Formats: sequence, structure tokens, C-alpha cells
Amino acid sequence: MIMLEKLGIVNVGKIYHNLSYDELREHEIRCKEGEVCQNDTFAVDTGVFTGRSPKDKYFVNAAPSNEHIAWGSVNLACTKTTFNDNLRKAKEYLSGRDLYIMDVFCGASKSSRKKIRFITEIAWQAHFVKNMFIRPSKGELENFEPDFVIINACKLSNELYKHQNLNSDVFVGFDIENNIGLILGTWYGGEMKKGVFSMMNYWLPLQGKMSMHCSANVGKDGDVCLFFGLSGTGKTTLSTDANRALIGDDEHGWDDEGVFNFEGGCYAKCINLDKDSEPEIYAAIKKNALLENVVITRDKNVDFCDASKTENTRVSYPIEHIPNHEPSLSAGHPSNIIFLCADAFGVLPPVSKLNNTQAMYYFLSGYTAKVAGTERGIKEPVATFSACFGEPFMPLDPSVYAKLLGEKIKKHNVNVYLVNTGWSGGSYGVGKRMSIKATRSCINAILDGSIQNCEFYNYDVFNLAVPKSLAGVDEKLLHPEQTWENENDFYKTRIKLAKMFIENFKRYGESADEFLAASPKV
Repeated sequence: MIMLEKLGIVNVGKIYHNLSYDELREHEIRCKEGEVCQNDTFAVDTGVFTGRSPKDKYFVNAAPSNEHIAWGSVNLACTKTTFNDNLRKAKEYLSGRDLYIMDVFCGASKSSRKKIRFITEIAWQAHFVKNMFIRPSKGELENFEPDFVIINACKLSNELYKHQNLNSDVFVGFDIENNIGLILGTWYGGEMKKGVFSMMNYWLPLQGKMSMHCSANVGKDGDVCLFFGLSGTGKTTLSTDANRALIGDDEHGWDDEGVFNFEGGCYAKCINLDKDSEPEIYAAIKKNALLENVVITRDKNVDFCDASKTENTRVSYPIEHIPNHEPSLSAGHPSNIIFLCADAFGVLPPVSKLNNTQAMYYFLSGYTAKVAGTERGIKEPVATFSACFGEPFMPLDPSVYAKLLGEKIKKHNVNVYLVNTGWSGGSYGVGKRMSIKATRSCINAILDGSIQNCEFYNYDVFNLAVPKSLAGVDEKLLHPEQTWENENDFYKTRIKLAKMFIENFKRYGESADEFLAASPKV
């Protein structure tokens, strides 16, 4: 039924197929893959790699997919020979071993979903897959024929990478024509999740359906809100709202019926997690949740504030752990779209209303900022521009996604906002991070429509429409120059960031000329 022989994996030991959560825990404990914590979660370490390896992700350069992929520094090419050589080594390595197989759906929409099969030799990775994807019913599993297979041989490194002209002994590869993915040399669970996301970002737009790196929730009246943003900007935190049903926290599609989650779980950052400011996420970390790279104290408690292993501590959990989630993992067309950025330069206002041209400009810009401590060598804020708020996962040209989003925004008359969850009163190290309370007030005003009744002023240089005042938000925050001790430093920094936006947008050339009117003016 599982057809491993057809894949070339032979003489397999025991096959553990679609185990239950309790069975997976039993295997995790028996194989000493991690430890059970006081909160009844299971905690694991992912080894050397505590994040994705974007420089080690490759697509096979073959027709017809090579005509659609935007080749470059993001989408790297490998030859069919290189992929097959690594695939052969993985099959040889896994042959004769006990294997875990998980069959799942990606996509809540039946007309858009893909059937994915994961093969790994580690129980906790099967647990991760069970958490993160949509779990088919018993009936749906009876005749499950996968559309795509991912083989995870994470314990095997590619020692021939130099000979193959690759970056390192890690290899994350995708053969689109043969519907197979391969992971070598990295244990990080997010490689599996984002690998499938990358494939959905290839398949759906070619069918005229939008794929998005965003979270989504829905109000009691059916009003849907999308939250776009890069890691650390608050997608999971802000979409998890006690007053609204969570559709999903990270990856979605948008077709003629509306918005739908790709996944069946959440993958939240948990560094400095606080039960008072993020109560829903904190409460979701219970039995069946899987913690990655957190520090466990001697008494088996989780120290969420300890970043000694990594800043990128994570927890995955089934979406059912959020009591107020949307069971169908889908809803209608959005009323509001929010672009989240963490401006570490401290010059962008906490909330701005965008017109359609600005919406496309800021979507293609995909701005946030890295700060000191998040990566080696970063001592001051570094602007990061990731097209469509998810460039590492977008195989197609960014203009494809922008065009689809623009069409849907106009068709459904969607309001679009830019929300800064970063700093005010100065750049990182001088200013302060926007409080979750202030950001929540901005979000609430968008969701209840009260922001529409505000009087707006034009924020110079960036020419953004900013409320003069907003309930629950310190008025100085809405006028960023007033939060800085030295106004001259503020104006210099604002011009500096504006020039970064302008320089970044040059890469789009004539294809994005129609959106240049929304560019900052210096």
C-alpha cells in the first residue's frame, strides 16, 4: 500500500504508518529523541541547524518547470544528475531501516489541496508533520495516493557537495516533474513545512489562485483579515485573537471561494513567550505540542526567556489547541489586509492606510529589519526586503503574486494597512519596541472599522495616510518625530530608510513602473 519499493527504498524494517499522537510519544521516549516537560509537551533539539538553510535549497532545472521558475540567488538550480545522485544515496541509506510515514493534506480547499507523503526515520519529525499539516480522516486515508513525496534523510550528509558545485553538505531539493522532495543533512523541522509551502507557491498561481505567506482570522460577522509579515513581525501573535476565530497563522491560499489555510497547525516563535501578553499561544503549549531548541530546567520546566541555544525557539501544535479557531480552516474573501513590518530604524508610524498603488509597492517591497543579536555580525539595524513578504518560498517571479493580489484587492474592495510592530523613539538600542497593547489597538481599530472615521494626515517622505489620533494609542506614536529626543537624528534616519526602499525597488525595473508613484520621495 505504501509502495516504498516503487520509490527504490527496499528491505525496510518496520513501517510506522500514520501513528497516533500517543504512539508517536511512545516512540519519541523509547528512542530518547528528547524529553517530556512539566507542561506535558515533548521537547527536542534540531542539532546544528536551528533554522532553515536557504542557500542549500535547489530546484531541478528541467522542462517545463524551468520556464516558470525565477532563477537567481533565491531559487537555485541543480542538475537532474545531482538530484538523482543524492536521491539514490538517501534511498540506499533508508533501505533496511525502520521508517515513519505520514500522509497529510496541504490545503483546506478540496479543489486546491495536495496529498503529501513524508518519509523519515525520526519519530519527532513525523510528530511535527502531524502537527503542521491537515490530518485526513480514516476514510480519506484508505485510498491515499500522494501527489508529492518528501524523503527526509536528515542524518545523512552530502559529502560530495563540492564535486556537485553545491553550497554545503546540506541538500534540500525538489524535482517538480517527478513530484519528489529530498532533505539531507539538516534536522530542522521547518524545512519540511516550508518545502511544501514552496511547492504550493509554484502550483497554485499557475492555476490563477493566490498563495500567501500570511496569517488569517475571521470575525463573528464573517469579516476576514489577512496578516502578511516576515518572521518576528507578529503574524501568529496578532492573528491569535480571543474575539476572532483563527483560520491559520502562516500559509494560505485565496481562490474564487475565499481564503483557506494550507496547514492544520501553528508554528510559533516562543522566545520570551509571556502568558499575559500572548495567553492563547501560551495555553496551546500542552500535550501533543512539540517544542524545538528551548532550554529545559532541571525540574523539567521550559525557560522561554533563555536564548542560549537560539533566538529561533519554536513550538508546533495542532490548530485545535487554539479554542477559538475556525474548524473549516477557511472563510470568505477578506475585508482587510495588514502588512506587518518590524521597523528597527524607528521611523515608520504604528499604522498607515494604503491606497491600491501603495499596497502593491509595499507588498513587493516586503520590508522588515533585522536587529543586533539575531544573526552573527549584525551590530545595528539592517533593512530586509523580501518580495511578497515571503521571497525565500516563492519559486515564481514576484510580479506573478503581486498581479494576483492586486486583482483580488480591486475585485473585492479590500482595505489595506501598513502596521509597524517595531521601534519608536529611536532606532534599535535607543528607542523602544512598540507594545503589543498599542499594536492591538491599531489592529482593533482596523477590524471594527473605527479607523475609517479618523482624520488622517500625510506622513512626509513616505507619503502615508496616518491617523492623527487613535483610541488606545499614545498620540506621540502616531507622529514618530515627536518620540525622538533629537528631531534632526530622526529626519536623517527617515531619509536613510527611504533611500533603502528606493534602491531595493530598482531591481523590479520596468515591470513595476506603475507602482513607482508610491515610492518615498527624498
